[in-house]
Amino acid sequence: MLFEVWAPQAEEQVTLWLEGAERPMARDAERRDWWTAEAEADDGARYGFSLDGGPVLPDPRSRRQPDGPDGPSALVRQDTFVWRHAWNGKGLRGAVLYELHIGTYTPGGTLDAAAERLGELAELGITHIELMPLCPFPGVHGWGYEGVSLWAVHEPYGGPEALKRFVDAAHSHGLGVVLDVVHNHFGPSGNYLPAFGPYLTDTHTTPWGSAVNLDAPGSDEVRAFLLGSALAWLRDYRLDGLRLDAVHALVDHRALTFLEELAAAVDGLSAEVGRPLFLIAESDLCDPRTTTPRDAGGIGLHAQWNDDFHHGLHTALTGESQGYYADFAAAPLAAVARTLTHGFFHDGTYSSFRGRTHGRALDVAATPAHRFLGYAQTHDQIGNRALGDRLSASLSPGMLACAAALVLTGPFTPMLFMGEEWGARTPWQFFTDHTDPELAEAVRNGRRREFGEHGWAEEEIPDPQDPATRDRSCLDRAERDRDPHARLLAWHRELIALRHAQSDLADPDLAAVKVAFDEQARWLAYRRGDLRVAINLSKEPAAIPLGGGGRVLAAWESVEPPGGEGMLHLPAESCVVLADG
Repeated sequence: MLFEVWAPQAEEQVTLWLEGAERPMARDAERRDWWTAEAEADDGARYGFSLDGGPVLPDPRSRRQPDGPDGPSALVRQDTFVWRHAWNGKGLRGAVLYELHIGTYTPGGTLDAAAERLGELAELGITHIELMPLCPFPGVHGWGYEGVSLWAVHEPYGGPEALKRFVDAAHSHGLGVVLDVVHNHFGPSGNYLPAFGPYLTDTHTTPWGSAVNLDAPGSDEVRAFLLGSALAWLRDYRLDGLRLDAVHALVDHRALTFLEELAAAVDGLSAEVGRPLFLIAESDLCDPRTTTPRDAGGIGLHAQWNDDFHHGLHTALTGESQGYYADFAAAPLAAVARTLTHGFFHDGTYSSFRGRTHGRALDVAATPAHRFLGYAQTHDQIGNRALGDRLSASLSPGMLACAAALVLTGPFTPMLFMGEEWGARTPWQFFTDHTDPELAEAVRNGRRREFGEHGWAEEEIPDPQDPATRDRSCLDRAERDRDPHARLLAWHRELIALRHAQSDLADPDLAAVKVAFDEQARWLAYRRGDLRVAINLSKEPAAIPLGGGGRVLAAWESVEPPGGEGMLHLPAESCVVLADG
């Protein structure tokens, strides 16, 4: 078989190390700075590359790192896995996503252990599982955002074969699978890419240091590396989509941006394999061009997370106003209403958090609502808190039910974070397993210092390196059978079933959403076609002028439809979905 590597850093020679034997590699006559060698090798064979007599390094395009990022690569033959279930794919319209971290979804923390629980998600009504990053990182446990070897699967999770088993099992339940991928930085430990070529550039900087090289010399091959990785996940593992981490941190000044190139490549692969494929961006830019089609002058990604909706909802539920929540906290229900009807809250408005105007107006008549993901909680919005506390740590079951109603009956593609459906009380904290002692200490002290500056006592901040921090973050499924968790779980099932059954809840027309609210009385109501949804966040009952008639489709507390006077009397911290007629 052919072994090849792009290694412009090599001055004289590149050597293939294969199962203990060394073979010289030759320069490729047609591709600048590429080296190749032919050798017989079986599936699982260990190999690596040595540049100019240096140490043996793992393959930048390694499909498996059985001994972790610092060990040799292992050959993976993609055609040996037998897929048991045909899959025609599932698009985003009408989807309900579920964000899941393999390492804490079960105490076992593996793909196979998670696969055993997929029936629960199918029964819940989920359509797609959004897996947090799976690329290898040093140690066993971590969030995955410091991964290296961007073509491989973290071995403690089970490696590449386990991912295929997981996806195949998901398909057997009718579930699609989306993978979170990180292109904006590489992990600080176990990253050997700079030894091969200019994968990073000092031309730009990011919060994680030097930027990934998307526009400096050598960037053609770096972009091809990232594009190839993305397409490999979709093609070889039969995934339905990718979530792109923090695309606003991709510094790229080329006329054809990397994101445009990636979107076009994914659309091309979708046509080739005959099933829908999509890209979901995480972006804080509030820029409609992110999801505007390329033929209309946009980047052409298929969807994006909507943090504006989250921030408005979070402040309405909790009253928090620190940091970026300050922009939404002055009138949180107005903020929620604005996102429900305009997509973004910041669409050219002043942001006190940023000290400037931010965002750009969305053409709601031309942008389908399903291009935005709506959520009350995510890994970021829980795990980046000092104690990793969920909404369930401070809110009543009724308030959690109201949050679910807004997410699951709103115009955006809904997404839940694992355990949210039963109001899990387990925290989801920041945890690491760095094998480099200096890096481990730096992360530990940095976390304590960061929150200490905001008034937290350092001893209260969980130690990311302590295995107990990860263990505390694992879901406790025994909660599911106890109230109020069982009631919340039934409520989520009811709302998701309603979303699938009622076409008005899948209507992509943002311009058709009509919202009314009372900031002081803390109620909000909106119309979606023939359906009306009313939310009361107050500790007191609310009288909401909703118009007469209708029938109750779903209610957290017992409630009668509005009478002839058109007034809905909604209990405290409660919500209802009504149909006209």
